[in-house]
Amino acid sequence: MVNKKLWKRTSAIALTAVLALSLSACGGNAAKNNAAANEPAGNGANSGSSGEKITITFQNIYPDPATPSYKTIHALVEEYEAAHPNIHIELDTLNTDQQKIKLKTQAASKEVPDITIVNPAAQMKPFVDAGLLAPLNDMLDQNGLKDTYQAGLLDYYSFDGNVYALPDGNNIEVVYYNKELFEQAGITKTPETFDEFLADVKIFKEKGITPLAIGEKDSWTGSFLFMNILLRTNGGPGFLQDVMDGKKTFEDPAFIEAVDKFQELVQAGAFPDGATSIDATAGGNIFKSGQAAMWVIGSWETGAIDASSVAGKVGAFQFPTVNGKGDPNEFMLAPGSAFAVSANSEHLQETKDFLNFFTLNFPKKQFENKNAVGLGQKVDGDLKAAGYSDLAINVAELFNQVKGGDLAFDNTMNPATAQVHLSSIQNLFVQKVESAQVAKEHHTAFEANKQ
Repeated sequence: MVNKKLWKRTSAIALTAVLALSLSACGGNAAKNNAAANEPAGNGANSGSSGEKITITFQNIYPDPATPSYKTIHALVEEYEAAHPNIHIELDTLNTDQQKIKLKTQAASKEVPDITIVNPAAQMKPFVDAGLLAPLNDMLDQNGLKDTYQAGLLDYYSFDGNVYALPDGNNIEVVYYNKELFEQAGITKTPETFDEFLADVKIFKEKGITPLAIGEKDSWTGSFLFMNILLRTNGGPGFLQDVMDGKKTFEDPAFIEAVDKFQELVQAGAFPDGATSIDATAGGNIFKSGQAAMWVIGSWETGAIDASSVAGKVGAFQFPTVNGKGDPNEFMLAPGSAFAVSANSEHLQETKDFLNFFTLNFPKKQFENKNAVGLGQKVDGDLKAAGYSDLAINVAELFNQVKGGDLAFDNTMNPATAQVHLSSIQNLFVQKVESAQVAKEHHTAFEANKQ
């Protein structure tokens, strides 16, 4: 079981994500850790110099060559292979939903790749329960790796005292906006209330500008947006936890109101035509190519936006209040997808040695690639002095205002209930549904899949 205190620690963990980027958080140990990371750890030091040819399969979710994360993973793989000529890192690169589907198939036949991607808490628990993932406690003790992670973050990836995955980030969800398109539409300030947000959507629609970019073929994108609304209509965090604790049901007025508000956006034409046939990468590119005014997504996209054609034209703001409810400084929190190792890897030690190298060097390389905002690891460096954009500094300031928040639906609820939720919200893009019926669908799924 996940630590029962986990959900109550969300606010504290969010506050620790307040970017040691400008605070030299790793202190004098950073240089030592980075130097150590350039050497193979553990038994891999010996196997790395042997003549045995080893292939390590690294399943990942960085498919877009234009993004900093893609460049980071390829650079680190090339560096490791150059230092270990007998080891080949085979990249199995997919988008997020493709990877989730493929991993489920692989897990069913117990053929999980050497390194794969899992999501925190409820999403990764079935893989842990099935004995498919290797504990990483020993690897975390090498080269001071454990100390590079923000306090409390690894709890989201821990079960019964063992850490089973290492996160690539710790993000908040924000609303990115294109300043030029706002100016073209005559909108002089970002919305602070949902009514203002909806009014802006209608103005953009009238001007022939897509109000909100999204790729709802990957159904988590609509869920993320919906959960922002629920965070507000509930008056703060904890709705899903209250459902699990029996204090509320999905037929609570806060949930029904959230569905109502979400459907108002759909009916106002907020999203691209055919949103459910557009995947998350293509949906993001609608914004990054200057064709949409806003994009509600995690702060992990900051570096990618700065590498796109709208660089220098984008700002970010908090999701607005709804009917006077909610605190703008409470965010949807997104402890990142994470790197896990197969318990059945034929080259378990060599895989751990590579992942130790990769994760120790990951924050440094991401910082160099102007993509350190929203990392789950501490990073030495000052954003402004390093030439980071105004957008990156803007998002860093939003991190500094975080008071707490909620995790995504599919990181909180069991997978069966989460799948019903994802499909139910996705369906709202296609047809209008009575909000009470949507609530009933959720309630029925939860009752049928209680754990």
